[in-house]
Amino acid sequence: MLSNFDFSVIVSSLPYLFGQGMVFTVSLTAMAAGMGIVLGTLIAMARLSGVPGLKHIAKVYVELMRSLPLVLVIFWFYFLVPYIGAYVTGASNPIQVGAFPSALITFTLFEAAYFSEIMRAGIQSIPKGQTAAASALGMNYWQAMQNVVLPQAFRNMLPLLLTQTIVLFQDTSLVYVLSLTDFLGAASKVAQRDGRLVEMYLFAAVVYFAICLTASFLVRRLQARVAIIR
Repeated sequence: MLSNFDFSVIVSSLPYLFGQGMVFTVSLTAMAAGMGIVLGTLIAMARLSGVPGLKHIAKVYVELMRSLPLVLVIFWFYFLVPYIGAYVTGASNPIQVGAFPSALITFTLFEAAYFSEIMRAGIQSIPKGQTAAASALGMNYWQAMQNVVLPQAFRNMLPLLLTQTIVLFQDTSLVYVLSLTDFLGAASKVAQRDGRLVEMYLFAAVVYFAICLTASFLVRRLQARVAIIR
């Protein structure tokens, strides 16, 4: 098998694989991670706010998202939300959301549940005396979170947030179910077109391994540095 390995198909496909596929993967990862961290932080704050209704809604949301396969959530959002939107708005036809918006919103909502747990742990790691001091200065709960607790929580949880982002980078390969061309999707199209499945899927695996291994190494270095600073 390896004697027939054709490197030329990989070399000739590099502009397409990285110029379109990897750009899409990195863009989706960055946008979903940024929006997921913001939403996850709000969910974590809601769970720790002590407001009974808000606290329970946030808890149910997190448990629901963490109990479902991501690919199932992608299917649900892409196929069911247009009909739900038509029902709510009274439209006669399903509301077209689009493949990329569906993927972005799904990854954001799904990853927010995991980011919220990371942020909740970070918030709880801050000594309660600092919250009490902020309250003594006249800050309410949300002001204390914004100005005192969250900056420290983000620093403490940054390595874990980045680790979850690496997982998100790997999970973006699931957008193939929506026929979107991410890096793995681009490799798959080339493999099917040229009949070189071994070459393209092996190359895709090597690229994912190299990127994730390098990113994990950098996260460990950052974690060690943050630990020394503290």
